[in-house]
Amino acid sequence: MMSHSLYPLHCEHTGVLMKNFFLLVLLAASCFGQFNQYQPPVFSDATRVERVQATAPIVDSLFQKFFAQRHLPGLVYGVIADGKLLYTGQFGNTDVARKVPADSRSLFRIASMSKSVTATAVMKLRDEGKISLDEPAATYLGDMKALQYLTTDARPITVRDLLTHAAGFPEDNPWGDRQLDDTDEELMELIRDGVSFSNVPGITFEYANLGFALLGRIVTVVSGTPYQRYTTEHIFKPLGMAHTVWEYADAPPQALAHGYRWKDSSWVEEALLHDGSYGAMGGLITSIEDFSKYVAFHMAAWPPRSDPDPGPVRRSSLREMHRPSQVTGMSPAFKYPAGRTCALIRGYGYGLDWIRDCAERVYTGHSGGLPGFGSNWMMVANHGIGVLAFDNLTYAGTAAVNMAVLDTIIALAKLEPRALPVSPILERRKNELVKLFPDWAHAETTGLFAENFFADIDVNVRRKRTQELYAAIGPVKKIEALKPENQLRGTFVIEGEKGSLEVFFTLTPERKPLIQQLNMREKK
Repeated sequence: MMSHSLYPLHCEHTGVLMKNFFLLVLLAASCFGQFNQYQPPVFSDATRVERVQATAPIVDSLFQKFFAQRHLPGLVYGVIADGKLLYTGQFGNTDVARKVPADSRSLFRIASMSKSVTATAVMKLRDEGKISLDEPAATYLGDMKALQYLTTDARPITVRDLLTHAAGFPEDNPWGDRQLDDTDEELMELIRDGVSFSNVPGITFEYANLGFALLGRIVTVVSGTPYQRYTTEHIFKPLGMAHTVWEYADAPPQALAHGYRWKDSSWVEEALLHDGSYGAMGGLITSIEDFSKYVAFHMAAWPPRSDPDPGPVRRSSLREMHRPSQVTGMSPAFKYPAGRTCALIRGYGYGLDWIRDCAERVYTGHSGGLPGFGSNWMMVANHGIGVLAFDNLTYAGTAAVNMAVLDTIIALAKLEPRALPVSPILERRKNELVKLFPDWAHAETTGLFAENFFADIDVNVRRKRTQELYAAIGPVKKIEALKPENQLRGTFVIEGEKGSLEVFFTLTPERKPLIQQLNMREKK
């Protein structure tokens, strides 16, 4: 039990207020709040956006070099900082024959970048209680009930399997690229005829466009609205994406980027396929200016907070999309452009790639590639920046340059991730704790410590060790600010005349969190 001496008078003697119900309610809320106040992480540097803006010439040179090296017909890019499209750039043409210059309003087919839009639509329907991610996909597409899996003990494909490329379908990029304009009936005829599996569902990652075509069909069936109209009405329009379309015939001809491949020392135009059932995996047509609003929407899901959540999809659902559900690879010798080696682990969320590097920097986004086009968007949400780039050459691959651009911006602008403020209870426990050092006088009766604390390490042992450490560092000069790891654990430094101590502690999950663990060591 906690000692009453640790709490202000107005929070201890609630019995005195029993005669006044309203005061009692306010008091209870106040007492509860002092233990459960949450403050989201924030950027503390007021000039960070200006410093990102100053990187524009260097970023432009990186994209110009990429444009030249890959011999692209056209390339457009945009950099987002703190939710806004900060600057853009462009090179070359969207129409080689007519020499139409590319710009931030040019409409490019962004191929598999479309997958996260499909996943976002699924999550919106999930938020509305119309789809369950762990239900068999056959619940919504009855023709899938007849699928024959590789083994008799295989479970049915779930919606989540489709979102994470874990359905057991084979990798199908070359084949899938050419199915874009298939009708819904042709898609379901494929299922009714039976499909070949490379794995049983739910055990491994294998990139499959077929899975996202089926998700598009599920959105259509569940919403009662064609997938394309549903995403336009419920995602694009609320985000102000007025120029984003699925069917190329709906795009203004002067704005539409033509796609090319390089053959016999010249660019050969690739025929654009009409929108169809496979549009959900790769058919979206959009501009840097329009799609930057979608990227900013995903970036705005971070950090978790208690602000109004206007949608069109819940922030928590977007964050769920960003979390890796499948591990897809590891690059222990990855090198950033500056030459430093930094291991990476790669994963896949819901229609989104996920990368975490050795510095715990997390990249989220997706690439796209179709005959005639290449694209990528990528964000580092905890640093508040993102980049997107579209080109019109088959599988040109902009992911590498986008990652280099983000790394360069972070370095040049000296960007730091959001810092988590110290929670009131963590700060309070720190202040109460240091008053006990080094002698731990009457520590067992203070009510600060969880029931395990002195059972794990006897108070006499703690007293002896703390006194030894204090003797080693000499008289205390300063107690530094707490560095929180989360709401209930953190580290601080006690600076002495001859050295310093590093103190780590963590609190319990109780309503009034108590100290359950404490580690002290001399700082090297």
